[in-house]
Amino acid sequence: MSDFHLDRERIRRNFGRAARSYEQHDALQREVQQSLLERLDFYLETPARVLDVGAGTGRGSALLKQRYAKAEVIAVDLALPMLRAAKAHSGWLKPFRRVCAEATALPFPDHSVDLLHSNLCFQWITDLAALFGECARVLKPGGLLAFTTFGPDTLKELRAAWAAADGHSHVSRFLDMHDIGNAMLNAGLRDPVLDVERYTLTYSEPRKLLEELRGLGATHADAARERHLTGKSHYRAMLAAYEAMRVDGRIPATWEVVTAHAWGPPPGQSRRMAGGGEMASFSIDSLRGSRRR
Repeated sequence: MSDFHLDRERIRRNFGRAARSYEQHDALQREVQQSLLERLDFYLETPARVLDVGAGTGRGSALLKQRYAKAEVIAVDLALPMLRAAKAHSGWLKPFRRVCAEATALPFPDHSVDLLHSNLCFQWITDLAALFGECARVLKPGGLLAFTTFGPDTLKELRAAWAAADGHSHVSRFLDMHDIGNAMLNAGLRDPVLDVERYTLTYSEPRKLLEELRGLGATHADAARERHLTGKSHYRAMLAAYEAMRVDGRIPATWEVVTAHAWGPPPGQSRRMAGGGEMASFSIDSLRGSRRR
């Protein structure tokens, strides 16, 4: 994973620009959201604080507030324009809070969150140690982390079409389920369960898929991408290669969705550090023989 890096500022700009158009193109996101909500059935407690990380325009945050009416629901997103758009879903009767922050630096105290939810956001974060370290830090012992993310087969047809046109990177890469699971364990999260499902969306022509990706803000963000404009000849070659993949008159696009959940670690459970070794934290009162002066 050492050569796998995304351009964080580009991601922020892409999603900020897509705030107004996002909900015109988010059919898959809404479908996956419903599946993720079913995972919450594993959580049998009544949460006091719920985080929706990578909340986007707030549809998921509103659904969480409907489900947990008495909880403090907080929508967290890197792109401020997305949070501004989310205000439309924060009703007067069931409002949720909005906080602009990164998933790898959550502005919440240790062990202060009962339920951490994230729908199709974590694929835009390559520092999995920092990401899941933050999840483990803010979750209460026994709190639930439930999320979805894209796997490496996502947009495999578009990637293959570009590969036939030139040798440059044009489609963002996504991490494998096993890398994600290992990172969750390394962070100390308990009993992770991960599943994979593939969705195939179809389009009348390749340009319709590209328009959808731009409308979602889900455009190429690899740090190693080419920085110059793609030539028209390469673009036409990509379109021709994609046209050859038509099935029953439609252009297919695969989306590999990883759905996962895990539990907040108990107090004092050690977690592996990036440089090797382990670290455990305890409250001072829990240490045998400790005395305050």
